[in-house]
Amino acid sequence: MIVVDSSVWIDYFRAKETTATRFLRTSSIESHILIGDVILLEVLQGAENDRHAYRMESWLRSFRIQGMAGANLAVAASRNYRILRAKGITIRKTVDLIIGTFCIEHGHSLIHQDRDFNPMSEHLGLKIVET
Repeated sequence: MIVVDSSVWIDYFRAKETTATRFLRTSSIESHILIGDVILLEVLQGAENDRHAYRMESWLRSFRIQGMAGANLAVAASRNYRILRAKGITIRKTVDLIIGTFCIEHGHSLIHQDRDFNPMSEHLGLKIVET
């Protein structure tokens, strides 16, 4: 499965042309896309109003949506945070640590536009989709 981070979805819904949004629009990966509940939260909290949120949610629900956190993942994410911190790297957002660890633990790839994921790829084995 391929997890698409909120950093890509936000640009996608704003019709912003980036390599990641272009990849999302032109590739045939729809059946392989997974949206995490925390990603859904991040995208919908940025909606202009309830109507806008409803339209985005309706469309995003056409993909597989899955819970990302839980006790075991929280422990794994905290371990990953400590591993990176020992290397002098601080992940800025806990939600990114959850998303990255979820992908690592489940063998999923990630499409993103957020620098927090790069050290997870380099030091923890997070698989990144090249766009």
